[in-house]
Amino acid sequence: MMRQRTVKALVKTTGVGLHSGQRVELTLRPAAPDTGIVFRRVDLDPPVDIAVRAERVTDTRMASTLTAADEGPGREVRVATVEHLMSALAGLGIDNLYVDVTAAEIPILDGSAGSFVFLIQSVGVAEQSAPKRFIRVKRPVEVRDGDKWARLEPHFGFRLKFAIAFGHPAIDATGQEVEIDFATTSYVKEIARARTFGFMQDVEALRSAGLAQGGSLENAIVMDEYRVLNADGLRYDDEFVKHKILDAIGDLYLVGHPMLAAYSAHKSGHALNNMLLRELLAHADAYDIVAFTERREAPRPFALDWSYA
Repeated sequence: MMRQRTVKALVKTTGVGLHSGQRVELTLRPAAPDTGIVFRRVDLDPPVDIAVRAERVTDTRMASTLTAADEGPGREVRVATVEHLMSALAGLGIDNLYVDVTAAEIPILDGSAGSFVFLIQSVGVAEQSAPKRFIRVKRPVEVRDGDKWARLEPHFGFRLKFAIAFGHPAIDATGQEVEIDFATTSYVKEIARARTFGFMQDVEALRSAGLAQGGSLENAIVMDEYRVLNADGLRYDDEFVKHKILDAIGDLYLVGHPMLAAYSAHKSGHALNNMLLRELLAHADAYDIVAFTERREAPRPFALDWSYA
């Protein structure tokens, strides 16, 4: 059968929060079957657990932020900028994990999911005894906000298509649209290393709003009005739109299970991606939960362990 997965051993790293600029220690710990992904604020006394659920996303300004509870003391306990780590966990098929953090934001590391992939691969992935469960989309679901939209459709596998339109010379010179089918494409090779990006002219406004305090050329692609300022240039010819795919994978994994679906979007972001999950979950006829008793019965990306291809 297709089995659930966790990491083989505890692994740690340290970095700074992209928006808070605060130093944070991150520890990934194995978790039992059916635990799911659980963030743990170990800087609090007592520590507070924040389970991954689409409904726990409460702030989508420049990142996806999870909150421990809708009301009561837990409403103030948050963990921000979870999307890059969640993308790596989706890419490596991790179902169960404790994520201990010493601050209210996941470290940005190099601005992509690549550092998290390396961290997990350094200790390895362990299969568990319980069957892996998928959310299978049964009918199309779509959300819109002006000219922005995002859609989920039935698909026996996992495929994403994304289009961007920033009207910036450096971005316009690269690929504006990408379609990735993980039946034939490696997440690790083609998506994981795509970095977040931003514009110099926006930095002052973001920082005055308490955002981008930890951003730098070391953890983001930075542009002035005309060009990329990073000395090493881009990692992919279409790195900008691939990072949007990376974000979408992480945002979608906040539903709590891998998806069997085709996702497509135009100018979507964290807010619209979360709206799409909530729209899906609001309609019981739009999805179901499935497992596969034989690996060969599963969609090709999962049956072939595509994350390591």
